Amino acid sequence: MATKRNYKREYELYHGKPEQIKKRDARNKARREYEKANGSLPSDVDVDHKRALSKGGTSSMSNLQAVPRGMNRSFSRTKTNAMKSQVSRRERKK
Repeated sequence: MATKRNYKREYELYHGKPEQIKKRDARNKARREYEKANGSLPSDVDVDHKRALSKGGTSSMSNLQAVPRGMNRSFSRTKTNAMKSQVSRRERKK
């Protein structure tokens, strides 16, 4: 039997921290700015930072692109659900 996820505790321990709130605010702001410049996006499309904010990227329009949700959300996984690589497909092509 699966255990229930405690969202309140998860928020208290992680999502409610000032640092995480600031990061979420930056992601939301980037989507608003992208939609303002390029029109509304469907809900299954994410606004992606070509160079991640954690790697020195900015939220300028030249660093933003619209990508399908599945491509932006996670890394490839093995059969045991471990990550195959922490380098994205896009970075691997470079």
